[in-house]
Amino acid sequence: MLYYALIFLVIAIIAGVLGFGGIAGASAGIAQVLFFLFLVLLVISLVAGFIRRT
Repeated sequence: MLYYALIFLVIAIIAGVLGFGGIAGASAGIAQVLFFLFLVLLVISLVAGFIRRT
């Protein structure tokens, strides 16, 4: 999931450099959503792993 967030970020940067503002904004938004989803799932996984060990 983090891989896809980075891919969308690269697409947003390239589109922004080339002047495609709409595509750059949409790609950056998707990358941001995927990144925060990754963080939420990471925290849930860490908490579940901690609870399972105790």
